[in-house]
Amino acid sequence: MKIDGAVAALNEERTKLVRQLAELGANENGELTGDVDYGDGFADAAAATAERSEVLGIVENVTKLLADVDQALAKVEDGTYGRCKSCGKEIGAARMEFRPTSRYCVDCKSRRSA
Repeated sequence: MKIDGAVAALNEERTKLVRQLAELGANENGELTGDVDYGDGFADAAAATAERSEVLGIVENVTKLLADVDQALAKVEDGTYGRCKSCGKEIGAARMEFRPTSRYCVDCKSRRSA
C-alpha cells in the first residue's frame, strides 16, 4: 500500500470513528458529553445504569481504535510508518493494507501473542 493510500484510508477510518463516538454521545477523548438521551422508557435506575455501562464499554473500544489511527498518522508524519515497533524491519505491504494501524510485523506480533 502506498503512503498516500494509507493516509486516505486512515483519515477515512478516523472520520468514521469520530462519528461513532459522537453518535454514542462522546467526544474524541472518550468523555461522555451528555448528548445521548437514554429515554423515559427505562423503568428503573438499574436498567439505565446497565445501558450506560454498555455505552461506556463501546466508547472505550472506539477510543482505543481512534488512538491507533492517530498513532499511525503520526508515524506517517515522522517517516516511520510501516516499520515494526519491535525489530525495526519493514512490515509487509499485505499486512499494512489489511490493517493500516499495524505496529508490528507478523513475526514480532506472533511472539508478543504467544
